[in-house]
Amino acid sequence: MTSQEVLMDPETTDDKSRVRLWLRLLRASRAIEGELRERLRTTFNVTLPRFDVMAALYREPDGMLMSQLSKYLMVSNGNVTGLIDRLTTDGLVQRTLRDGDRRTSVVLLTEAGRENFEIMAASHRAWVNELLSHFTTKESEVLAETLKVFASDWEGEAR
Repeated sequence: MTSQEVLMDPETTDDKSRVRLWLRLLRASRAIEGELRERLRTTFNVTLPRFDVMAALYREPDGMLMSQLSKYLMVSNGNVTGLIDRLTTDGLVQRTLRDGDRRTSVVLLTEAGRENFEIMAASHRAWVNELLSHFTTKESEVLAETLKVFASDWEGEAR
């Protein structure tokens, strides 16, 4: 059922359960994100955006264009540039010109960046498992699949 059909359906028009669901998803997401932010900061002195940049680059060993990275992270090019500048200064990321074109550069994790990220990622994974430990594996899989279908449907409608 499309969002337009839901709005027109008398059985769903007054349904407050979806608003409650949205609020609970939002609260849960914010609570988990806040806890992960705090743990990354206190354990590794790293911000969540910095971790997210490193995670994206870790998945792409050959690197990414800055524009690809900002699109993937859903943030502005300016936000990514500042993070990449700091990661480069810290020796965790390197920039290379793309085919000699001074206007575009590819960014990738250095070996030190990969090693650093792997340590953080192991802790991050353990923290997520801890924070979601009240879900069984099966419940986690069902919820993840449900949200995947929802996101896929919603993204299709949003275009």
